[in-house]
Amino acid sequence: MRNKTQVLQLPTAQSGSMSRPAKPPRAQLWLFPSAAGLHSALLRRAEATRQICCSQGRLALLERGGAGVEVHQLLVGSDGARKPRYIKLGKKMKIHSMDQGTEHLLILSSDGKPFEYNYSIEHARFQSILREKNIIQITCGDYHSLALSKGGELFAWGQNVHGQLGLGSTFPSTPTPEMVESLAGVPLVQISAGEAHSMALSMSGNVYSWGKNDFGQLGLGHTDNKDSPSLIEALDNQKVEFLTCGGSHTALLTQDGLVFTFGAGKYGQLGHSSTQNELRPRLVTELTGKRVTQIACGRWHTLAYVSDLGKVFSFGSGKEKQLGNSGTQNQLLPLPVKLSSNEELKFESHTSEKELIMIAGGNQSILLWTDKENSYVNLRRKIPMLNEGTVKRWIADVETKQWQSTKRDIQEIFSSPACLTGSFVRKSRAAEMMSIHLDLDKARNIFKELTQKDWITNMITICLRDNLLKNLTFNSAHQEALAVFFLLPECPVMHEGNNWETLVVPFAEAVWKLSDQSSCVLEEYWATLQESAFGKLVQMFKRALISQLHYWTGSAENNCHVKTLLEMLKKLHRVNQSKIFLPENIFEVDELSHYLNFYEEARRRSSWKMSLVGPSDVQCCVVFSQFPFIFNALAKTKLLYSDSFIKKEKRIIAYLKLTEIIEQRGSEIIPFLRPTFTMTVRRSHLVEDVLDQLSQSENEDLRKEFWVSFRGETELEFGGVRREFFHCVFQEMTGPEYGLFSYPEESSYMWFPATPKYEKKRYFFFGVLCGLSLFSCNVANIPFPLALFKKLLGQMPSLEDLKELSPVLGKSLQTLLDDEGDDFGEVFYIHFSVHWDRNDVDLIPNGSCIPVDQTNKRDYVSKCINYIFNTSVEDAYEEFESGFYKVGDKEIIKFFHPEQLRDVVVGNTDYDWETFEKNAQYEQDYDSSHPTIVMFWKALHKLTLEEKKKFLVFLTGTDRVQIKGLKNMKITFRCPENLTEKDPMRTYTCTSVLCLPKYSTMERVEEALQVAINNNRGFG
Repeated sequence: MRNKTQVLQLPTAQSGSMSRPAKPPRAQLWLFPSAAGLHSALLRRAEATRQICCSQGRLALLERGGAGVEVHQLLVGSDGARKPRYIKLGKKMKIHSMDQGTEHLLILSSDGKPFEYNYSIEHARFQSILREKNIIQITCGDYHSLALSKGGELFAWGQNVHGQLGLGSTFPSTPTPEMVESLAGVPLVQISAGEAHSMALSMSGNVYSWGKNDFGQLGLGHTDNKDSPSLIEALDNQKVEFLTCGGSHTALLTQDGLVFTFGAGKYGQLGHSSTQNELRPRLVTELTGKRVTQIACGRWHTLAYVSDLGKVFSFGSGKEKQLGNSGTQNQLLPLPVKLSSNEELKFESHTSEKELIMIAGGNQSILLWTDKENSYVNLRRKIPMLNEGTVKRWIADVETKQWQSTKRDIQEIFSSPACLTGSFVRKSRAAEMMSIHLDLDKARNIFKELTQKDWITNMITICLRDNLLKNLTFNSAHQEALAVFFLLPECPVMHEGNNWETLVVPFAEAVWKLSDQSSCVLEEYWATLQESAFGKLVQMFKRALISQLHYWTGSAENNCHVKTLLEMLKKLHRVNQSKIFLPENIFEVDELSHYLNFYEEARRRSSWKMSLVGPSDVQCCVVFSQFPFIFNALAKTKLLYSDSFIKKEKRIIAYLKLTEIIEQRGSEIIPFLRPTFTMTVRRSHLVEDVLDQLSQSENEDLRKEFWVSFRGETELEFGGVRREFFHCVFQEMTGPEYGLFSYPEESSYMWFPATPKYEKKRYFFFGVLCGLSLFSCNVANIPFPLALFKKLLGQMPSLEDLKELSPVLGKSLQTLLDDEGDDFGEVFYIHFSVHWDRNDVDLIPNGSCIPVDQTNKRDYVSKCINYIFNTSVEDAYEEFESGFYKVGDKEIIKFFHPEQLRDVVVGNTDYDWETFEKNAQYEQDYDSSHPTIVMFWKALHKLTLEEKKKFLVFLTGTDRVQIKGLKNMKITFRCPENLTEKDPMRTYTCTSVLCLPKYSTMERVEEALQVAINNNRGFG
């Protein structure tokens, strides 16, 4: 008997209605192979078909109204005329879509509830599944099922011998749907299942596969089964738009209309003119240039539709005539489907009225040509997402009758990581290494617009707090699942002060729980951020940390939040050091410096005040050792001045023994109870006396409390004498005329000479003096460039440092680097030598004869920098560093940044004279309105800057300002009764107290001020 293709014309009205004129058919149906019995069965149907689903032995048709499913047996040798089984959900329940496996039918109701029907049970009924979830897509393998929820969660159940459920392990089966945790948070747009393998397509075009892989149907390059989703390698910048699974093969359709296939190729179902299996996606070259718009996989064959040509191409097994070529031969290449041996099946191209639907079953092919207005069921309903239209509608709906519906929409999107990130997926760009592609500019704009409405802002905050942050995944192996971690910091509610604890802390804890692999991906992403976005991220965690400091006590429960936030800042700090390079002070938490008060800590503990507010000093010391970057220079200095933070606990215990003395005489008594290193010097022979006494000191002396006095002057040490001592000794030893250091190009900065005038030991003693100054809470004008402090911290100086030390040479080297001209050698005509410290030096052997050109200029600049900062000063610098660290604890100092260490050692000249006046304190008969005080300030502000600096030396012993700055320095005015208008003004430098007689005229004030600043040396 000759086989014919059967064309079914589906009627628009009951066949018995003869009163109306005949209308053209709304749909046509082609079956390969033919099933004549189905023709009469379908003619009796009153309405068009909503969906057709075909497996090896059954063909199921869903009515357009969704009332029920008609299931036809497709037995071998049968014409399909057997009475079909009709299955319904219930009188009021409608069916949205369906799919079937070997022994089960899975349907999805219109309200998103899935039901399962078992064909093998005689009086089977639908079993409800996933009642608590709203499902938008379903798919069936032979003996397993997948369901995608509206919130983006993927569920799987059924057989799992090959890992086809993707649950991370293999076992026989499970009847209960379980979530595929590995894809949690990935915005999926499609799912598909084969015989025993599964596939999922994400919104960004990534393809995930898992399950049976004996023929390479997972596309991973091997034949090992996978029990959890694995990402298929990208297809040469091609975005996958659709995927479909055959029995043991898979086909992918890209946005550009290209078809890739892989897996079993025994029957030619891959279309590569071969019967070989393919372990990775391979382009079907025969279809290249035809722009395929639809694909479908049967068990052993494949269909592809090219709408522009109006043709369907088939390839693979033809044993049951399923290829539509009137034969039973297999096809290794795609060929057009034909009605007969001489006639092609041709559909109208570019029609606006009809569309073609292809279904490939077990051994069948079905083509449905139907009106677009009666379109086929939307099998690919998407998860809800944000867009510009959604935002406008939400804003317009506020305080209207639609507001309840809008609130549900907000809750759906902002409670689901997949929905939120899916809203901002963008097309990947060339050369991007990461598989996360987010349009952050779009996200920022939409978030900004939404959060201008308080009601919407409150809803978003609640959803993030109560749902989304609790649903974040920690163990996903896929980068796409991490997109929500990139997106959340862009939401303004994450930066609001009242959300630090409820949003930022849980977010930080979620990040902290990420696997090492995921954490690395997150840090790689952070490294790609613009400086402004990265800085905003740092500020978010930093402000959250500051908000938690008030609760930071000895309780582990209260400390966990602080610890987590510190770890977040540590991650960001690591990224900043390697990629972003923002100023280090962006990480500093200034509030920490307020908590550091070691003497107060001793009192607090000794008096049993257990309800501490904020961290203790010991806690700060522990944090300092692990997170030094969050401490500003002032905080680090406080810890530095407390001797050694490692021994801090022991010191506090020792202080407790002195409690009674402290309470009676105050904390200033403590220095007198420590071992001291005392030095007495003559002003006239200052450097000589200093070097002589340092040479006689023992190593352990240098770590003691340092006292100093000038011979013939007051013996007591209250701080001011020490400050003046360092001011004077450094002023003399750093002067150009002394010759210990050189000043390149008359620069304001000094450096070690290439040929020292003095013996190396003198540089050692100078280092000791710098260390003594630092650990005596003193600052002094030691005009070293930043390069010195980099070297002390083990960092290499750069060209920028050379520009600071020697502007002319530094800028000249920069000019070499910037010049890209072909005539470089003729323009510059330089060789591998440098003129430095009055000498010409070869940077390499015979360097003066080796020219510098475009190929070696960077090496030349590098060698210049190395010679000036390292090679030429090696001996003198090493002596200086050795002396410096004889006093200072290197383990503490290493926590400083170079800029911070310079500020601590050298201080600054950031003079804010107006604030200095505002901070003034007045005792006895003085106040800010007293005539003498008014005249004093008027006279001081009239002085030149150099004269004002001399007044600071008179008042404090130094013209350098410590890290706290002049705005924190306080001058205290006193009016001793024994002073008259004829007396000069006097000062207690240790406490910055100015004894100011009650001068009656401006002339007398100015005269006394000049006497003070020009005779500011000497005590007693």
